[in-house]
Amino acid sequence: MEDTITTERIERYLAITAEARAKATPSTSSQEDEEVLRIMLQMCDAYATDSRHFVNEGDLVSAFGAINYAHAWLDAAVKIGLMDGHGDDHLFTLP
Repeated sequence: MEDTITTERIERYLAITAEARAKATPSTSSQEDEEVLRIMLQMCDAYATDSRHFVNEGDLVSAFGAINYAHAWLDAAVKIGLMDGHGDDHLFTLP
């Protein structure tokens, strides 16, 4: 059922976010942009870690929210041009 949060669904989203994190590459043009991107990626990684923690604790609702936040940080970095999504409109909302 698509409206049910399961461990398997969260694991799928964790894998998709990991794939997106590996695919996107920096496209910064200044040290200021590099610092902003560093913070955005740090937030992505922290939320992904939080999601895994929540799964392990059995808190699937929090895990689902956290992995969606993680992916949103990546998607935002691609959308504003700090990362290149390499034309992948499955993993990213492209500019």
